[in-house]
Amino acid sequence: MARAIGARAQMALAFESVYGTAPVSGFHRMPFASSTIGSEQPLLNSELLGYGRDPLPPVKDAVTADGDVVVPIDAEAWGVWLKGAFGSPTTTGSGPYTHEFRSGSWTLPSMAIETAMPDVPHFAMATGCVVDRVSWQMQRSGLLTATVGLIAQGETVASSTGAGTP
Repeated sequence: MARAIGARAQMALAFESVYGTAPVSGFHRMPFASSTIGSEQPLLNSELLGYGRDPLPPVKDAVTADGDVVVPIDAEAWGVWLKGAFGSPTTTGSGPYTHEFRSGSWTLPSMAIETAMPDVPHFAMATGCVVDRVSWQMQRSGLLTATVGLIAQGETVASSTGAGTP
């Protein structure tokens, strides 16, 4: 099946109140450069012996849901990814505000992330997404982006959006 990529691809994100359950509303449209979030169930070669020269058919491995999202480091959306990585910030001030993110929390917030390709139509909702790692490269020129590694509980694919209108 063909996949639409480029200008028509969309991403919507919402923080979950119950782990692994996508909220009904509260999704925000998120800018992104690329995404590999998805689930897969690879096949493993059988290592059993004693059945002749022909190999046995492969067996299914565990289903995994994870991937990376390349996102811009900007003034608006970057805070959402920081909240996913460190939890809610301590905010002070009355405009301009100061947000302080601290590491070391025992629990991190989970997110529901829908990657949408409306032309296909293909709407993949990954639930229970938790930030695994964040990395970025500083350079003299060019766009400033970060790679956010995510681990998810699962993914469901639908022909219509589950995020509503972000």
